[in-house]
Amino acid sequence: MGKLTDTEIVNILSDLVRIKSVNDNEIEVCHYLQDLLAAHNIPAQIIKLSETRANLVAEIGEHGPVLAISGHMDVVSEGDISKWHYDPFVMTEVDGKLYGRGTADMKSGLAALVISMIQIQAAGTLNYGKIRLLATAGEEIVGEGAKAFHQQGYMDDVSALIIAEPSEDRIIYAHKGSMDIRVTSKGKAAHSSMPHLGFNAIKPLIKFVYTVDEGFKDFTQTNSLLGPPILNATIFKGGNQVNSLPEHAETEFNIRTIPEHDNNQFISYFKRILQQVESTESQLVMDTYMSRPPVFTTGDNSLVQIAQTFAMKYLNTKLEAQASPGVTDAADLLVDKDEQFPFIMFGPGNVSQAHQVDEHVDKAIYLSFVKLFSEMFPTYLQNLK
Repeated sequence: MGKLTDTEIVNILSDLVRIKSVNDNEIEVCHYLQDLLAAHNIPAQIIKLSETRANLVAEIGEHGPVLAISGHMDVVSEGDISKWHYDPFVMTEVDGKLYGRGTADMKSGLAALVISMIQIQAAGTLNYGKIRLLATAGEEIVGEGAKAFHQQGYMDDVSALIIAEPSEDRIIYAHKGSMDIRVTSKGKAAHSSMPHLGFNAIKPLIKFVYTVDEGFKDFTQTNSLLGPPILNATIFKGGNQVNSLPEHAETEFNIRTIPEHDNNQFISYFKRILQQVESTESQLVMDTYMSRPPVFTTGDNSLVQIAQTFAMKYLNTKLEAQASPGVTDAADLLVDKDEQFPFIMFGPGNVSQAHQVDEHVDKAIYLSFVKLFSEMFPTYLQNLK
């Protein structure tokens, strides 16, 4: 089969949007993409993480350096569907915009990557190097798909990485890390008129949150690209009746990390505060249930430069190369790579559309990225020869 038409390219995105891969069910996306690639003589392997969750890997090219291209298959919940003007799982075109959950974050980027592989294979333009698709599960939660790819060695021989998250207006080459930490407190229920018979689970947590917040002022280092670390207590709950001492309470923190104040440092910090706050009566348990390290590269490489060149050619825009406060699968894919490693986040859609009601991507931009990627990938690899 030859080159795909614009109608076919749009229909592929429509098919992907129709698959409800809301923090789960990536296996169905895998099967769809595997069949699509197979129809164009590109074999793809499904790597199951569970019965419903899986990664997908496919590769074209015979020899030379490996360019990894990656996108996640999961999307966030549609939320209150009554607020949507269009069915979030039926892609709708209105005034040149394609509406639907995941159209920006990031099924348009994923589709553009897959279609570019098909176009490159059909055109025979990949004369040097390999292009390896790493389609991931679970990016919107803890990154289990990217973690699995790294653990299984799929990044070991990779020379550069492109993640097609929504970033049509800029090229990202570094970003903060992210952590979610939950601290639970176990108490003993009692009537509020007889507190000596129980233990209020909320009390040590209040002290914990205050102490963590006070001590955070000592995290004074700032990264020249990423800025300072950020820490927020974002959830606090406990108790269920006003005249009863709560026997359970919990609080959760989100932390955005930088190389100078990394994830391990915050884990040690929280453990230290836990020891300070604990008493003979309290029972506090800490759970770091999500931890994705910062990605720090210099951006001083030909991948950034060639992306800017092709952005001008296909998007008619001079794009800045920047760092981002957000987090991508690069956090787990690049844990063994150094600051000189060529990495960019670059794809169709605006980050402002991510996780929004009436999420959409510009149809012309989506189609342009297919052309952009189809020429940029083999050109980048050829220039490494």
